[in-house]
Amino acid sequence: MLFPTLSFGLFFLLVFALTWSTTSNDWRKLVLLVASWIFYGAWDWRFVPLLIVSAVMNWGVAALIARDDDRKRRKALMLGGVVANLVMLGFFKYFDFFAEQAGSLLELLGVRQDPALMQVILPVGISFFTFQGISYAVDVYKGRVPAARLLDILLLMSFFPHLVAGPIVRASDLVPQFQQKPQLNRGMVTMGLLLIVWGLFKKAVIASELATAFVDPVFEAPMMHGRIDLILAAYGYAVQIYCDFSAYSDMAIGIAALLGYRFPRNFDRPYRSASLQEFWRRWHISLSRWLRDYLYIDALGGNRGGKARVYRNLMLTMLLGGLWHGAAWTFVIWGGLHGAALCVERWWSRASLTKAWVLPHWAKVALTFHVVVLGWIFFRASSFGDAVAYLGGIFAPQVDTMTVTPLVVGLILFGLAIHALPWNAMQRAAERLRSLPAPAFALGLAATMLVVDAMRYEGVAPFIYFRF
Repeated sequence: MLFPTLSFGLFFLLVFALTWSTTSNDWRKLVLLVASWIFYGAWDWRFVPLLIVSAVMNWGVAALIARDDDRKRRKALMLGGVVANLVMLGFFKYFDFFAEQAGSLLELLGVRQDPALMQVILPVGISFFTFQGISYAVDVYKGRVPAARLLDILLLMSFFPHLVAGPIVRASDLVPQFQQKPQLNRGMVTMGLLLIVWGLFKKAVIASELATAFVDPVFEAPMMHGRIDLILAAYGYAVQIYCDFSAYSDMAIGIAALLGYRFPRNFDRPYRSASLQEFWRRWHISLSRWLRDYLYIDALGGNRGGKARVYRNLMLTMLLGGLWHGAAWTFVIWGGLHGAALCVERWWSRASLTKAWVLPHWAKVALTFHVVVLGWIFFRASSFGDAVAYLGGIFAPQVDTMTVTPLVVGLILFGLAIHALPWNAMQRAAERLRSLPAPAFALGLAATMLVVDAMRYEGVAPFIYFRF
């Protein structure tokens, strides 16, 4: 069930009416929980029990940790919970990949056999809800949050607005909201509706049009396109993935706001970053903070130790972050590229360089953006060979054809121009709109949605991050 569809619109209207008509907060949460399972089951009912088992397991581990006073047993319980989450994620996401790699290795050693691939189906959103489970167990162990009721944890990990593609909302952010009956005011309604419409525009008009009209055909057959097409398609994918993923986050935040809950911001104009470190503070913020807090700091030690250890921790964090996105070498290379760039940045910022070597801000932004775009080529390519062929076409083109249209160029420029907006542009717009009379606001909203519907590409493609 996709957000920008009529079926989801009807589903949400029913959920909205039921939740705000209940007087008991527990009944409200039960309604949201059942609705979330229905939402997830619309994709495949067979995996709803997996979602429930994951939530119950993490609730149980955290409850045992909270009740035990022995430090060693608490740590063992926490590690057991983390391992259980990773085993579940690893089986569904990486089993076939590692089985295939093992078969290739055996073939190189002269042992010819066909590994029995199980063709494991990847449950939608498993990377997100397992990461939420890990963070909850670790936070209870660290004393950052108290153990919560089963109902609250079930809803935390199943809540449909962020279930399948984030943001990764931690227990410390959402459980306290679940424990109080939410209130809905005009400001939240205005902001929520504005975010939904803005997300719908970015997804249905910009991202979908770029994907179908230009980016997908170029990446599927890079050798059939000239240098200009390849360069612009790389820029186009940078805009497409930003508009696609930030659109989902915007709509998720807006939908949660209409239900009375606040999600953290997940994107903050990432392509205006002057460094890779700044980029990761602005891109997929909930994942970046998760990797920083639980992997880089808690698991690897962060900046503690010598320079070599810090560089190692940066590389491991980004390599594992790349592998989190999918079982393919292209994702590992993408993560390694970002890790290497972060290490170079760290060395550069601490080296004794004269002012002559210091780049102006605009040059830093341009350099950072192009490093990110280079990484997106590996991220988008179907295989390492396709990525190499794509780069080869840029530097040694075999054809001079150009298929890019003025509309595509305009969408790319518009998608980049979005980053020039002030950080609080949406909030300021909501504040102005909330003063309008309700009929005028409703009429304007309806007219805007009709315009977006008329402009959008036919059909609704799944969000890119559904496969992660």
